[in-house]
Amino acid sequence: MDLYYLPGSAPCRSVLMVGKALGIEFNKKFLNTLEGEQLKPEFLKINPQHTIPTLVDNGFAIWESRAILTYLVEKYGKNDSLYPKDPQQRALINQRLYFDMGTLNNAFFEYFIPQFRYGKPADPEAFKKVEAAFGFLETFLDEEEFLAGKHLTLADIAILATVSTLVVSGVDISKYKNVSKWYANTQKITPGWEENWEGLMQMKSWIDAKKAAK
Repeated sequence: MDLYYLPGSAPCRSVLMVGKALGIEFNKKFLNTLEGEQLKPEFLKINPQHTIPTLVDNGFAIWESRAILTYLVEKYGKNDSLYPKDPQQRALINQRLYFDMGTLNNAFFEYFIPQFRYGKPADPEAFKKVEAAFGFLETFLDEEEFLAGKHLTLADIAILATVSTLVVSGVDISKYKNVSKWYANTQKITPGWEENWEGLMQMKSWIDAKKAAK
């Protein structure tokens, strides 16, 4: 099972952690999107949208990390604990996954990517979206240990990848008491956290190098 990925990418790291939880060994194929490797003809044949992560499972290609996560659990999960079959539980997980994609991760991109990739100054208006996203997370976790039920699910793993990226990028989450407690607990119990952290350190090294080159 081939996984085209970049270690610094939060969506890629979420797939790695879910793979670890399921006991899947990926054939990891490093794809340096910062250097345009995703635009090579051989990759475009696999994924015309040229995005990562991209999974190829016995000839079946799928991209968009949250679609990959649900596919992996539905095909390879020994049980449905990470993605319960109950419609209401699954709907809640799906909502959190869409929140991760459309709100939390999007806020990260809008605020940090212009700084990291293009050396632009921080935009206070864009940071308000980061704060708003964490405000929602704080509410989701009110009197709850996990984001979508009473145990670890895909929602926690996907959002853990994104929150850890924001923390390493410099966001102070200490004022969000529920999020801080969830973050401390979830990294302890999520399979593959160590590899997630290694990817984060690679991302940090790249950011530090960009800053030093200014």
